[in-house]
Amino acid sequence: MTLSPVRLTPPLPPIRWEKLPEDFPLPDEPVESTLQPLLAAALREALELAQMIPAQALIASNFGLCSTVGDKVVVKAPDWVYVPAVQPIPEGEIRRSYTPHLEGNPPAIVMEFISETEGGEYSINPHYPYGKWYFYERILQVPVYVIFHPKTGELDVYRLENGRYTPVSADENRRYWIPEIGLFLGVWRGQKAETKANWLRWWTADGSLLLWGSEHIEQERQRAEQERQRAEQERQRAEQERQRAEAAEAALEQARLEQQRLAAKLRELGVDPEAIAD
Repeated sequence: MTLSPVRLTPPLPPIRWEKLPEDFPLPDEPVESTLQPLLAAALREALELAQMIPAQALIASNFGLCSTVGDKVVVKAPDWVYVPAVQPIPEGEIRRSYTPHLEGNPPAIVMEFISETEGGEYSINPHYPYGKWYFYERILQVPVYVIFHPKTGELDVYRLENGRYTPVSADENRRYWIPEIGLFLGVWRGQKAETKANWLRWWTADGSLLLWGSEHIEQERQRAEQERQRAEQERQRAEQERQRAEAAEAALEQARLEQQRLAAKLRELGVDPEAIAD
């Protein structure tokens, strides 16, 4: 019997968490579509408007995550990253990159948006410079890895279990519960920023969609219009009541005049109206 060879992953060199040198050249690759920065900004916008970003959290896009593996500095820039808590930096400084453990918590969520030409988001290359999948799974050990295909709307969510990413199942609404942020993540097709596309959106545990700024404005406009319509209906009802009251008063006045006319006629005939009334 011939045994098939077993492919073993080479052991990782020692991993160190060291500050990136100031003169280290960070990756400066252009985004692969105008949609990618819009997707990243929309995810943050909804969280920010819902006041669901902790003061110490870091949310960034195309932002370098760093580690030193052996004698090599490794930097990967996910399309979107969420770090629950980072150490503050001095006022006036700009954070060029982020080294987990040294500068704060490890990332809790990383996301990659697949372009027309797949750029290594599924790469498990275990050798320097390492594939993105391998880097997030084995080196950074990020709990949640999200891969989104904007063109098709396909969404894959993976969770780190026993050191390996395993796929997460969606619920009946095709959404994924992300406990690290306390929200569901799913795909919504529609228009934003004059772009009709498949977007990643957040939903609360009770199914409420976290709105974007434009949606809040539209919601307020609709609410104001409803209030205006209710006020107009109240004005019309008040006007109708006024008209009914005036009509009733006019009818009473007409009846009074008619009664006076009848009384005068009776007196002409020599009949005392008050005697008849008694």
